[in-house]
Amino acid sequence: MSSEDDRQVSPAAEPHGGEQLALIRETVRKAKEPRAKPRTWRGAALAEGLPVARVLVDKGLLHLDQYFDYAVPAAMDAEARPGVRVRVRFGGRVGKGGRREGGELHDGFIVDRLTESDYRGPLAPLAQVLSPEEVLTPGLLRLCRAVADRYAGALADIVQLAVPPRRAKAEAEPVRDPLPAPRPPEPGPWRRYPTGPAFLQALARGDTPRAVWTALPGPHWPEEIARAMAAALSSGRGALAVVPDGRAAARVDEALTAIVGEGRHVLLTADAGPEERYRRWLAVSRGSVRAVVGTRAAMFAPVADLGLAVLWDDGDSSHAEQHAPQPHARDVLLLRAAEERAGFLLGGLTCTVEGAQLVDTQWALPLTAPRERVRAAAPMVRTIGEGDEARDAAARAARLPSVAWQVTRDALQQGPVLVQVPRRGYVPRLACERCREPARCAHCAGPLQLGDGESAPHCGWCGRPEAGWHCKECGGFRLRAQVVGARRTADELGRAFPKVPVRTSGRDGVLASVPGTPALVISTPGAEPVAEGGYAAALLLDGWALLNRPDLRAGEETLRRWAAAAALVRPAGEGGMVVVLAEPTLRPVQALVRWDPVGHAVRELAERAELGFPPVSRMAAVSGRPAAVADLLATVRLPEGTDVLGPVPLPITDPARPRRSGDTPPGERWERVLLRVPPGNGAALATALKAAQTARIARKEPDPVRVRIDPPDIG
Repeated sequence: MSSEDDRQVSPAAEPHGGEQLALIRETVRKAKEPRAKPRTWRGAALAEGLPVARVLVDKGLLHLDQYFDYAVPAAMDAEARPGVRVRVRFGGRVGKGGRREGGELHDGFIVDRLTESDYRGPLAPLAQVLSPEEVLTPGLLRLCRAVADRYAGALADIVQLAVPPRRAKAEAEPVRDPLPAPRPPEPGPWRRYPTGPAFLQALARGDTPRAVWTALPGPHWPEEIARAMAAALSSGRGALAVVPDGRAAARVDEALTAIVGEGRHVLLTADAGPEERYRRWLAVSRGSVRAVVGTRAAMFAPVADLGLAVLWDDGDSSHAEQHAPQPHARDVLLLRAAEERAGFLLGGLTCTVEGAQLVDTQWALPLTAPRERVRAAAPMVRTIGEGDEARDAAARAARLPSVAWQVTRDALQQGPVLVQVPRRGYVPRLACERCREPARCAHCAGPLQLGDGESAPHCGWCGRPEAGWHCKECGGFRLRAQVVGARRTADELGRAFPKVPVRTSGRDGVLASVPGTPALVISTPGAEPVAEGGYAAALLLDGWALLNRPDLRAGEETLRRWAAAAALVRPAGEGGMVVVLAEPTLRPVQALVRWDPVGHAVRELAERAELGFPPVSRMAAVSGRPAAVADLLATVRLPEGTDVLGPVPLPITDPARPRRSGDTPPGERWERVLLRVPPGNGAALATALKAAQTARIARKEPDPVRVRIDPPDIG
């Protein structure tokens, strides 16, 4: 890019700083000056009436996170409407005679048409209107702007996530009128919840109820989501449901089709392919359908007159976008519900700390079933601790305690048995050897870690050594880190039960369902197939591999994964049994035994409030080479009361580190600093970090710094 005077486009007048008095004087001075008439540097005929187009250029750079003005040639006047895709020249230089030359072609979106520009020089003309389809609607633009501000990101990056790539063939198809609103649905399985029917009635009336829903175990949750969406559709409004994966989306899609019929909703998942997905997205954008069921990217679906936003299983990591600035579907849908005045339903078999906070602040109401219904729907849960070493010959072959082996043998006579095995690669977390309480730093309450060759643990957040650690719960001084391996689970169980078929579901292939005949189904968390009639039993192996992860959410995530598997088991009244191999006294284990995920979330929220952890506080993770991180910290103007934790070395496996080959030479040191602010200062923190990043880019600092707002994987 050339200097400010050499640009062939002008940034929209949007001041970002300076003294208030000087700003007022400059505004008055500009108001008195005559404005230059829009003209192009090639002298092309201009459009009449609104000859200036304000364009969002698809650059995705923080220092260019603004709009730029272009002249609209008369030939493009009719098609150059706000929301359409265009091609523009960006950059270039001033040549002889004052003519601007060069500049690369970039895609962009027209966000407004104006009578004049604030820029005094000649404007470059639009190079091309790629399509007359108005894809970036004003509502979608406002949502993208709000998400970009919350996550200290560039607007162009969010628009890339929100608007799928163009497919001309799909745009050429005719627009069809939407079907009339369906009739309000019957409550169906919502009758199991005391306030369930009233929630549906409020949606059908056109109200905007907001609820945090803890679903009963069993196979009914897709139908319950579908009935809530149908209730919103019956009021003449739209509905949107975001689920973690394609299997869950297919189940909700099937249930919604059975209730409202074909043609009233679309399924937005990656499985559909680019062209078909864009065709379905266009049907939503054009108003031909008013309901969407989809995975993470569907959170931006431009549903007209949104009446209900549903998010299922918000604790699943699939809801966190991997591309910058990594927005989470929960935050996006919360913004949509507030901005578009829509109903909101946050559902899951368990409750996250964020869900508990929504109830605690009375932003949403709890939607739960009475205890007698929970006990009737849940399976029996038995725990086996590490002290149970009794084994017979068959149990030794399977490396299972005898109780688990006997439960498996008996259950296989009634139907399939699910065996959940944690994925490999979890890093152990340190805990008290006596009471298993996680070991935390005395200074900032971060998790303690022990590196290779280290004799004393150190904090994973602030980096301080903790040689004199002792447990605040029991007074113990000894630490432990244990992870039970599970590499050969399928082979060992197959040898222990040689006449029983063994099926696997995981990274190499995920099964959607299995028949109700006797079989061993070995699955990693999140890949459990649905069994016809439910599983007769489930074994939840290697609990420490989940509980010992160096993650703030280790207990919450473990309970979520256990509950997802246990919910597929038949109720206790039908003989369903779940055996969990973990220390019985641990809080997540007890929450599973009682099937009380809400109580677990409420207690977690109280502890995080006491320690100043998210979501009660807001955090940002700043990572990069040590000199670059130090430079950003010296540049940024942090809000008052910000805690600076670190720096600490960043593991090579951390999500904040570059993934592309060559981005980071082997062995190069990266470090991370955590910035924590009290409630109410999250927006100020994001704004300050974005301004500091912009200043570093303007100075052409060579080393990048990565900023993540509220990262879900803080260790």
